[in-house]
Amino acid sequence: MPISRRRFMMIAASVASTAVLSNESRADAAVLSESDPTAMSLGYKTDASQVDKTKFPRFQAGQACGNCQLFQGKPGAVNGPCTIYGGKLVDAKGWCNAYVKKA
Repeated sequence: MPISRRRFMMIAASVASTAVLSNESRADAAVLSESDPTAMSLGYKTDASQVDKTKFPRFQAGQACGNCQLFQGKPGAVNGPCTIYGGKLVDAKGWCNAYVKKA
């Protein structure tokens, strides 16, 4: 499935802006809220089973932040930083429209 130019630019800008964060600042990262403007625009849900499948048709069963390439948490962690949200902590069982399957 091809990625639109707009989506690519959004992901690239987010990744580039978080690359400067140190490990110390990631340890003190805030938990991402579903009401965060960026989270709302990408349809972030802390529980992937709550995703509106009609609004976000890219969602498929089994997709979750914990198995997303952008998730920076340790395997099996309850939450971890996400490059899309400036290193804020996302729930490993969550999902957003920026999901990219981990290779």
